[in-house]
Amino acid sequence: MGEEDSIYTQDGTVDYRGDPAVRTKTGTWKACPFILGNEFCERLAYYGMSSNLVLYFKNHLNQHSATASKNANNWSGTCYITPLIGAFLADAYLGRYRTIAAFSIVYVIGMTLLTLSASVPGLKPTCVAKDDCHATAAQSAVCFVALYLIALGTGGIKPCVSSYGADQFDDADETEKKHKSSFFNWFYLSINVGALIASSVLVWVQENVSWGWGFGIPAMAMAIAVVSFFSGTRLYRNQKPGGSPFTRICQVVVASFRKYEVKVPENKALYETADNESAVVGSRKLDHTDDFRFFDKAAVELESDEMLKGTVNPWKLCTVTQVEELKAIIRLLPVWATGIVFAAVYSQMGTLFVLQGDKMDAHIGPNFEIPAASLSIFDTLSVIFWVPVYDRIIVPMARKYTGHPNGITQLQRMGIGLFISIIAMLSAAILELVRLQEVRRHNYYELDHMPMSIFWQVPQYFLIGCAEVFTFIGQLEFFYEQAPDAMRSLGSALSLTTVALGNYLSSLLVTIVTKVSTKDGSPGWIPDNLNYGHIHYFFFLLVILSVKNLIAYLFIAKWYKYKRPLGTLR
Repeated sequence: MGEEDSIYTQDGTVDYRGDPAVRTKTGTWKACPFILGNEFCERLAYYGMSSNLVLYFKNHLNQHSATASKNANNWSGTCYITPLIGAFLADAYLGRYRTIAAFSIVYVIGMTLLTLSASVPGLKPTCVAKDDCHATAAQSAVCFVALYLIALGTGGIKPCVSSYGADQFDDADETEKKHKSSFFNWFYLSINVGALIASSVLVWVQENVSWGWGFGIPAMAMAIAVVSFFSGTRLYRNQKPGGSPFTRICQVVVASFRKYEVKVPENKALYETADNESAVVGSRKLDHTDDFRFFDKAAVELESDEMLKGTVNPWKLCTVTQVEELKAIIRLLPVWATGIVFAAVYSQMGTLFVLQGDKMDAHIGPNFEIPAASLSIFDTLSVIFWVPVYDRIIVPMARKYTGHPNGITQLQRMGIGLFISIIAMLSAAILELVRLQEVRRHNYYELDHMPMSIFWQVPQYFLIGCAEVFTFIGQLEFFYEQAPDAMRSLGSALSLTTVALGNYLSSLLVTIVTKVSTKDGSPGWIPDNLNYGHIHYFFFLLVILSVKNLIAYLFIAKWYKYKRPLGTLR
């Protein structure tokens, strides 16, 4: 950590810009392999544990299908809410380097405890057959404590790693800035290479060897992730934390309401520091914008705001940059909200898609059977296919027609992904409709696996993967670029919370439709035996929500104004 401190100047400036020798030796693609290696191993650990979790809950903790689906969604959602904690600590106090280091230790402890809960007699559930297990309340509790320790650990890693990687590229250098956009594509590719191994090899180990090894291997992968991260310490560029972003936001709100009767000058003569650097550490100045003008009142200078010993009371008078930070966050929120329904669609891969595939024929040849959760490998393969296609073919071609450095804007990219997700859910719904027709036609109701190949699920997984490349990677880049400089971890965390709320939305929808559809003794849409169910109704419900969400997104994207930074990073 001494190396991290050594590249700070006394006023908090990242000194690689002032020292050409330090600049040459640090950052860019020289530092990124260690960050990408860390993300690859961490995602291998995460997906190796989570891909098959719904079946572990159902078969080993003896939970009903709807309960297992809700618990998996709730845990996954928590994994995407805790990044708000990590982002706050990184932006305000610790910096991204120390936050990743500290939370990685919590993550490893959680993975170790989960492995013990699935392998140590007395902690692991008692099984009378392969998928006939019974867990005591204490055994279930140990499992969930481990899972939520992992959720806390991932909260310090998720929002910081992508931002930390992007920090290695200097916005003031046009060449490096262009490479930053490519970094987000390859960052997401590393996630999916890890997920590819997890959803194939590790799921097979869980189904055919043991859950002890199935959780133990991800635990070892997480330990390797920590080693990879620390190995690149001397190559990293670090930015000093800028203080609590929530405090700065509250200062603008308080100062605005204190001056609610003050009229904003027509000439827009608002308070800002005189030099080129922003008063906010780790941030460039931001140009004034005309929307949300009520908050401009916080930057109107009054005689009562006179300086005390050369300093300004920020609860009474704020800089234009500080006001624009709040405006930038407000502008992000509608875009952020439209990601929730997309995340609800994405979450089906770990729940209802798995349960759907579990009722189908999973044989490859006479002797090998692919686990239902391993079908997510086609989502991963789709991402691995589309990332280089997008980066090397689509972007250069689009750039020729649009003149935009990235081919298309980040908002256009996300909108395309939202549209593709609708097609993915239609594919899943139509497949289930056809599957149930075969069940009724041949009376397959009581079969554990009906004679219909699980590989009919491939199109829906492949389409979800394609949608991810456009929407999720677009979100990563959009929230990093459009968040204020000193709130970039918070911006990354905001993009991740859409996944959390998408999981919670899916869980809420499952709860509602289960309660409504099981009245009068009906098996409902999502019974334990899906051959009696109607999960295609649930998929069509998500299609309807996705169409409405896309329409709302188009209006929001047309309204949105991109951030306009000025000056240099302090």
